[in-house]
Amino acid sequence: MALPLPDGGLWPYIRAVIIPDPLLVFDRATLRQRRERAAGHWDQRAFLKREIATRLVERLDDVRRAFPLALDLGCHGDEIATALAGRPAVDRVIRSDLGLAFARRARGSAVVADEEFLPFAPRSFDLVASAMTLHWVNDLPGTLIQIARILKPDGLFLGAMLGGATLWQLRQALAAAESEIEGGLSPRISPFADLRDAAGLLQRAGFALPVSDSETIDVEYADALALMRDIGGMGEGNLVVERRRGLARRATLLRAAQLYAERFTLPSGRIVASFEVLFLHGWAPHASQPKPLAPGSAARRLADALGTTEVSAGEKVERSSR
Repeated sequence: MALPLPDGGLWPYIRAVIIPDPLLVFDRATLRQRRERAAGHWDQRAFLKREIATRLVERLDDVRRAFPLALDLGCHGDEIATALAGRPAVDRVIRSDLGLAFARRARGSAVVADEEFLPFAPRSFDLVASAMTLHWVNDLPGTLIQIARILKPDGLFLGAMLGGATLWQLRQALAAAESEIEGGLSPRISPFADLRDAAGLLQRAGFALPVSDSETIDVEYADALALMRDIGGMGEGNLVVERRRGLARRATLLRAAQLYAERFTLPSGRIVASFEVLFLHGWAPHASQPKPLAPGSAARRLADALGTTEVSAGEKVERSSR
């Protein structure tokens, strides 16, 4: 045990050891700053959020029930609220965002709230919808648990977040350019969740009937530098805590743009950038929801439905020669 000096410091031969938080992947203080800047020119950068919000809200077309009070978690420029407008199933929308500037832009009731520490009371909302914000959460299972907590019984959560295959072309070009110019690699694009884990995370958070799927949105740009400017303008640049600080080398970025053009140029002469979007769907538990049948309670055998012969697990099946 190290004994402190009277002034509260440590003896010269003792060095303080700082153990990094294993859950601290993203720099959310920087995220807040970027959100504030992005809000000033959001109308020119909102196309991707608008498209994702529209696709997310369309999933309500298959739901036959009302949602009197909804929460738009990470509202940006009101894209979800706009997509919900005119739908009789949703009466009122509360907006929340990490950035004050985005909350001020909202055309309705809005609060500044951190997705990792939701300030809402349990069982407050009938619907929670979130688009393009949960991929920056450090403790995603913890945030999903909080979302389940603020939903009323039989309330619905709809989420859309960027997935692991997002900007795979840019990842390849930057990795190759940095290895060639700088002789090494550093985290240039933030890691995102994988579809295989999404439904499992919903189930762990306590959601009933969890469903996840993914879609890919391809966007064309004049060149890779225009793509990078757009990402920065959206506030979606690299936020990995261990990222390299300071400005990237100009030579590295120019080489990455050249490699991108060589590998991913379309016949039109423009480049393509792919955004993988994970869609999450889960319900707060309620007694009225369907439950899985108990093992052995089936009324018919699977073999009868398939028109085959049932074979016990202990019997050996002999192969027929042809």
